[in-house]
Amino acid sequence: MAALSLIRRLLGKKPDTLDASPIPAFFQQKAEQQGYTLSTGQTRAITALARETQHLLAGQPARSLYLHGPVGRGKSWLLDGFFQALPIAEKQRVHFHDFFAHLHRGMFTHRAQDDALAVTLDEQLADCRVLCFDEFHVHDIGDAMLITRLFKALFERGVLVLVTSNYAPQGLLPNPLYHERFKPVIDLIDARMEVLEVSSPQDFRSLPQAQSAQRFTCGQYVWPGTPSQRAALDLPAADCPPLPLAVGHRTLMCRRHEGRSVAFTFNDLCEQLTAVMDYLLLCQDYDHWIIDGLPRLADCPIAVQQRFINLVDVLYDRDKHLVLIGELPLDVALSGQAIDLARTASRLGQLQPTNAQHAPDPVS
Repeated sequence: MAALSLIRRLLGKKPDTLDASPIPAFFQQKAEQQGYTLSTGQTRAITALARETQHLLAGQPARSLYLHGPVGRGKSWLLDGFFQALPIAEKQRVHFHDFFAHLHRGMFTHRAQDDALAVTLDEQLADCRVLCFDEFHVHDIGDAMLITRLFKALFERGVLVLVTSNYAPQGLLPNPLYHERFKPVIDLIDARMEVLEVSSPQDFRSLPQAQSAQRFTCGQYVWPGTPSQRAALDLPAADCPPLPLAVGHRTLMCRRHEGRSVAFTFNDLCEQLTAVMDYLLLCQDYDHWIIDGLPRLADCPIAVQQRFINLVDVLYDRDKHLVLIGELPLDVALSGQAIDLARTASRLGQLQPTNAQHAPDPVS
């Protein structure tokens, strides 16, 4: 239990005091079961989570936490483990896209109220005492202004907020046109949250044990999408005609839909005016996705790149099986200017590669 001893030393508490929190022992056992060695950054985060859990369970004020670091360093693993181990029922684990899609929709529904945000939060959070907020990032000034109001409201309600992000607070909303207008929420994070970096030389997503239980990582990246590859994998033809598909109150175009499987082209989902809510609604009906015609993203407008990033985020977070078809090797296709492409590359890099030289046996 060396990691647990290190946590005790970092916390500066006596062993029997730390043992009052279930968090350190939970993570130590989870790491051992999965064959992980906890990094120093993860250990420090676990120490902080354990301390704030003690405060929470004792009915004392708890300080919110902001965990940031490069992709694949175990931030979401920490958040999910904390949520699982926390012995209270009044908690929620939400994803950035989901939460804000529902927040916008709720505020529109209650737009006639004096404080539409407060009414919406009453509905979304109810008696929530702990909000685990995964994959936090900000690129839109409209969302940025809403986040300022949201964080103030959460802290006023005494909600313990655990945030994971690829960005340190100062790196949020990096667009120089808007960054200064977001400074108040950065100052609020620094004042009301403990900011911890979770870093490691190892990208944990690349380890075999990280992929064994995930549906997403059983998917494939197929290039260049030859007719023989398509036939072997039962994929739609490159010139497959579009079909209308009802998505909420909208109609999108797809190439095939049957049971829990659906096929789109890149153009259908990313070069049209689709939104995160469209992807979330589709995830309710479909578990197996085919996306055809991935181009070189550097040749696409930033808005198109961002839609693709959002789409991959949703499919990854919902753990959907994905077959992605492109004409170029994946690392070439994923060159581009959008600042979140590193996260997308990390996630799509977990797909199994299939190229023309390593096509599957049609009878396998």
